[in-house]
Amino acid sequence: MIELRLLGPGDAGVLGRVADDVFDYAIDARRTAEFLADRRHHMIVARDEGVVVGMISAVDYVHPDKAPQLWINEVGVAPSHRRRGIARRLMDAMLQHGRTLGCTEAWLGTEEDNVAARGLYEGVGSRPEPFVLYAFPLQEPGTPPGE
Repeated sequence: MIELRLLGPGDAGVLGRVADDVFDYAIDARRTAEFLADRRHHMIVARDEGVVVGMISAVDYVHPDKAPQLWINEVGVAPSHRRRGIARRLMDAMLQHGRTLGCTEAWLGTEEDNVAARGLYEGVGSRPEPFVLYAFPLQEPGTPPGE
């Protein structure tokens, strides 16, 4: 039975048991605490017998000329648990959470060739909107700030 759980400030321990390839990199305790303490950061995890096998993260934000929106940053499911509807359940749960936050729109981006992700997002009811993304590397991943 897969359990979904919205994490809060006291839930860092939940990320102590995570299946391979749910996250891109190893969990960092300091960043986890910072993420969970920020009320605009949101994470829902899927757990199977206490092990995190899926996650979705998002940020809600406001702007002077727009209603609150939800930016979905990432969805990850362990290879051992893919094709079971977990990503869809995570998406549905995060979209519902965004509604409870008063967000009027949710959005995300993915690579053009990420067929699985595009199928998921279109299956939830979205349609792609072409846009150009510019990435600005500020420092190498894992480099401490200021180095």
